[in-house]
Amino acid sequence: MNRKTRILLLLQILLLSLLVSLSAQAQEASKAPVETVQFQSKMVGATLPYNVVLPVDYASPATRTTRYPVLYLLHGLAGHYSDWTNKSELTSYAAQYHLIIVTPEGNNAWYTDSPVVPTEKYESYILQELIPDVQARYRTLTGREGRAIAGLSMGGYGALKFGVKHPEMFSFAASMSGALKAASWTESEMAKVPWTLVPLTLKQAFGPDSNPAHAANDIFKLFRELPADRLSSLPYFYLDCGTEDELVTQSRELSGIFLERKIPHEFRQLPGKHEWPYWSQQVRDILRIATQKMK
Repeated sequence: MNRKTRILLLLQILLLSLLVSLSAQAQEASKAPVETVQFQSKMVGATLPYNVVLPVDYASPATRTTRYPVLYLLHGLAGHYSDWTNKSELTSYAAQYHLIIVTPEGNNAWYTDSPVVPTEKYESYILQELIPDVQARYRTLTGREGRAIAGLSMGGYGALKFGVKHPEMFSFAASMSGALKAASWTESEMAKVPWTLVPLTLKQAFGPDSNPAHAANDIFKLFRELPADRLSSLPYFYLDCGTEDELVTQSRELSGIFLERKIPHEFRQLPGKHEWPYWSQQVRDILRIATQKMK
């Protein structure tokens, strides 16, 4: 190889390295920024960190007085607050929306106030500690119209439960692959679920079968028995589930109740399993619809 050829080869390598670097910078710039808050919960008695995905223009001088709608995005069983930013393309999808996204820590508590574990008060934590803290730290819209909640699996159950129990708080509630029968699962039904963590965490969240916490948090019962004059106050509901997911029958059954009671909602059955490639794909629709339903 002569000197001229070596120089040309070196230039080509340098140019390629520069293009790779610029491409990486462009990809990073196209993602929404993320901040982590180390929140000290008095109700739970522990540090419950949460991530905040901010609009790309949040720090711009031109938007310093702008207030944004907020989507609370819940993780699943055995997951944590960082799952959505680490395991999905959420920050890339979020970059096109003027929306704040909060991903809370829910541990394995089913977003419920446990009747048997005094420190597991995760429903109260979300409503009485997390939401006020987010509103104090960030420029959020503070009314129901500017607030939505969604989640996957355990988080899908939690999101719909918040929607029916606290409709004054949310204008949109969505479930992806929801474990929607959490509070009403029988032992025989749980035996068919391939996750051994489920029975233990359900007992901690709702107590023994005879405990009133089951009925109080059974979203099928809550939707069936909701007085007719309260139906108009509900948020808009969205459900989806993969057709290869064991939990798809639960979403089908709940959608049937919605149809029977004329509760506005959208239900989608799509090819997919109970796994992150499915949730990473579907969260794009959650962002789109949530943005449409919030003001």
